[in-house]
Amino acid sequence: MAVDRVRRTVARLRALAPFTVSALFVALAACAPDEREPGPPADPLVHEITDAEGRVRGWLFGTIHALPDGTQWRTPVIDRVVNEAGMLMVEIADLENRDRIARTFDRLATTPDLPPLPLRIAPAMRDELAELMDKAGLSESDTVRIETWAAALMLARAQGAGSAENGVDRALIADFDGRPVREVEGARAQLSAFDRLAETDQRDLLREVVAGAGDIGADPAALRRAWLAGDEAALVQAGESGILADQGLRQMLLIERNRDWLGPILRELDRGARPLVAVGAAHIVGPDGLAALIEQRGFRVRRLNRTGSMRMRAAAPPGHPGDPETARSAKRLANRMQAL
Repeated sequence: MAVDRVRRTVARLRALAPFTVSALFVALAACAPDEREPGPPADPLVHEITDAEGRVRGWLFGTIHALPDGTQWRTPVIDRVVNEAGMLMVEIADLENRDRIARTFDRLATTPDLPPLPLRIAPAMRDELAELMDKAGLSESDTVRIETWAAALMLARAQGAGSAENGVDRALIADFDGRPVREVEGARAQLSAFDRLAETDQRDLLREVVAGAGDIGADPAALRRAWLAGDEAALVQAGESGILADQGLRQMLLIERNRDWLGPILRELDRGARPLVAVGAAHIVGPDGLAALIEQRGFRVRRLNRTGSMRMRAAAPPGHPGDPETARSAKRLANRMQAL
């Protein structure tokens, strides 16, 4: 039966968990597992959150949900932050409960008597769609029960070679064994964000996934390199192009979710829990990212480099952090961290 095929497909495509905008970026830019291109030392996005008095209240870490085997992403500052944080906040906390995630996916992703997937995309794109469906192991008969958004996620993941087993969020959850781990969204809520899309928006998502397939070969490791280097400008650009160039999709899949997450994060910051907030990098950067939203609530957010020194965060609001008071505060904080 088609629903059984969906379950088998979900089991094969475990890298879709978490099912998020960031996972789509990974799928469209993952490199082959045996690729070992030289590059500078890893320096992923880590931000320190301080209050008006300069006290450290927590951290932001822009993660990536799937990586090739052997990717070296840990840095001294990541190790230090993991040790100092009082709790971890991630998109989905129960990543190991794959059966429950698969069941949730089945419930939300399947509807009987849908048109075959090729009929949900422009005729000019059907050849490219057929190639992706073959790669994903989907036949036309399978897709008559698979909703458009779910098919788009499956096809996106089929283009990537990274593994969710190597995902940063999964590694961090293991690091916090014995300490509180809280999810800001959860699998059902995350999948529901896609399921709530109007069919026209779902078809836009499918179109963007298929249209992006032809660009994969140009530089398949570009996004991973940008993430490893902490290239914030490149990550901001990625968050405003491709799938998220569509303003309706961007609003529902990125902006609204960031705003939903802000409340729980602020509560933990205010109560002194010293959280490490580790969510997909697409949710951290840019004017609608969590770093900017947290700053708007009166906190200061500073980028840390791989050793823990302060770096100016890209796309900071005007006047911040270039004013003298902020510069003095950053220097005091840097000196204090160097003394740790």
